[in-house]
Amino acid sequence: MIKDILRKIRLLSNARKEPYFLFYNVLGFYPDKIDYYQLAVRHKSVSILTEDGHNLSNERLEFLGDAVLNSVVTDILYRRYEDQREGFLTNTRSKIVKRDSLNQLALEIGLDKLVKVTRYVNTHNNNNIYGNALEALMGAIYLDYGYKQCKKFVEQRLIRTFIDLDVIAENEVNFKSKLIEWCQKNRMEPEFVLVDDVLGKANKHVFTTRLIIQGKTICEASGASKKESQQLVSQIAYHQIQSDPGFLKELKQESTEIIIPPENNLQEKDV
Repeated sequence: MIKDILRKIRLLSNARKEPYFLFYNVLGFYPDKIDYYQLAVRHKSVSILTEDGHNLSNERLEFLGDAVLNSVVTDILYRRYEDQREGFLTNTRSKIVKRDSLNQLALEIGLDKLVKVTRYVNTHNNNNIYGNALEALMGAIYLDYGYKQCKKFVEQRLIRTFIDLDVIAENEVNFKSKLIEWCQKNRMEPEFVLVDDVLGKANKHVFTTRLIIQGKTICEASGASKKESQQLVSQIAYHQIQSDPGFLKELKQESTEIIIPPENNLQEKDV
C-alpha cells in the first residue's frame, strides 16, 4: 500500500518532465522506470558501450517483448473467441503480431518519433525498426509494471483504437486447408517439406517450407514457425491456382509423363 502511494507521488512529480510526457503520449500512462523505455527505442546502430564491453540497444528487450506480446494476444483471443479452434486462434494471432502489422501500429501510436537510430540507416527501407521497437516497448512495460499492464496496453491502446478483431476473424482464411481440399478434389498429394531452419536476429527462428505437388516444386515461403511457413507457401500456391487456368492441366500432364530409361540401363537391369 505504501509502495503504491510512493509510486503515485513519484509519477506525479515526473509527469511534467519531457521524457515521461513523451512516452505518456505513446503509452497512455506514465512510465515509472524511464530507463527501460529509453532503451526500448534505442536501435542497435546507436547502441551504448558499457564498461564491461557490452553494446546496449533494444535487442534484448525486443526478444522479451516478442514473447510477452504473443502471450498477451493469445490470452485476449482465447477469451474472446471461446468456440473457435486452435488453428483459427493461431492464424488470427499471426495476423496481429506479424511484422507489417507491428510496423503500422508503431506508426499509429507515434512510437516512430521516439526511436533513436543513426541517420545512416534508411528507415524507409528498414521500417521493421519500428515494429521491433514496439516489441521492445512491450518488454519495457513488462519489466516496469508486469503482465497486467502489458495486457491493458494492448487492449486499450492498440486493439480498441487500431485493430478490429472481428474484421480480422471474418477474413481469416486457412490456405493450407483450402490447398489440401483442392488437391484431394483433383486426386493429388501435396507435400510440405521443411528445407531450412535458421536462427536469426534476437534468437528468432526462420523456417522455410517447400511445397511439392505431384513431384513438382510449386513454391517456397518463410515464416516465424513451421505452421506459418506452411500457411504462407499454401497461400502463394492457392493464389497461383486461382489466377492460372492452366495450372491443373500442367500438373496432370507432368504427372502422367513416363520417362523411358536408356537401353543400356535396361540391359544392365536384365543382367
